[in-house]
Amino acid sequence: MKDQAVWVEGIIRDCVRNSADNCLKDAGGEKSWDDVLVGFSRGDDPIYSFYKEDIGSFYWLPAEAFAFAYPDAEVRPDGLTVISWVLPQRDVTKADNRKQKQLPAERWIRSRVLGEAFNIRLAGHLVAALKAAGMDAVIPSQLPQWSHQTSAKYSLASTWSERHTAYAAGLGTFGLSDGLITPRGKAMRCGSVIARLSIPPTPRPYKEPYAYCLYFTDKKCRKCIKRCPAGAIDENGHDKVKCRDYLHNTVSPYAEAHFGLKSYGCGLCQTAVPCESSIPRLRDAE
Repeated sequence: MKDQAVWVEGIIRDCVRNSADNCLKDAGGEKSWDDVLVGFSRGDDPIYSFYKEDIGSFYWLPAEAFAFAYPDAEVRPDGLTVISWVLPQRDVTKADNRKQKQLPAERWIRSRVLGEAFNIRLAGHLVAALKAAGMDAVIPSQLPQWSHQTSAKYSLASTWSERHTAYAAGLGTFGLSDGLITPRGKAMRCGSVIARLSIPPTPRPYKEPYAYCLYFTDKKCRKCIKRCPAGAIDENGHDKVKCRDYLHNTVSPYAEAHFGLKSYGCGLCQTAVPCESSIPRLRDAE
C-alpha cells in the first residue's frame, strides 16, 4: 500500500537525518550522509530469478533469504517486499576524493568504514520498526549464511548484492567500473531489507543494465579507466580480482596506518568522473 511506502521511507529518512550514529567521528563531528534515495521491488520480481541464472545458482531469491531468518514462516514470494536505499556521498567527501590520484581521502575512508557501520545500523533500525509493527523483516547482507562466491561469468560475487537490489528497485544502472549510477551519481553506498509486507514496486525507468553509462550508450567517456590506480578497469570492464588485491594490499594498510581504520574502499573511480553526482549527459564527458 502507498501509505506503507510513505511510512517505511519516513523511517529511513528520519534515521539518516537524526541518528547520532550517522557520523564520521572526525574532529568536526561531521555526518557520514546527508540524504537518502529509497525504492522498492517485489519479492516475486522475475529479475531475481534472472540474477540467480546469470550470476550463479548460489544467488538468493528474496524468499530464500527470508527463509533463513524465518524457516517456519509460510510466506509466498509475492507477499514480500525488498526495500532498497542509496546513501549518496556528501559533497565535501567527493571533493576531497576528487583530488586524490592513488589513495582515498580521509573523509572517504571514514565514510567507507563508519558510514557503512551506520548503513548497517540503519537497516537494523528499519527491521526493528517493522517488527514492532508486526511485520517480519531481515537484512540479507547480515545473515550468517551470506558469503562471497565465485561466479563462472563474473568472477567474484556474493549470495546477495546491494547494487543489484538497488537496480531492481529502480534506483540506478551499472557502469563500466561495475559501480551503480544513480540519480545522485555513482559515489554512494546502498543497503536493503526484505520484509513481509506489500508495497507497490518502484518503476524502473530503464530497460538496459548499463543505460546510464556513457561508455555503453555512446562509446564516450572512459574516465573511470584513467581514475583507477590499480589498472583494474578497461574497455572490457572491471577486473574484480585486481581491484580487490589493491584494496587489501595497498588501501587497507594505508588506512589503518594513517587513520586507525580498516578500510577496503578506494572510490577513485566514483569521483572526478561525469557520473560522480548525477546521471551523466554526453557533454559531461567532453
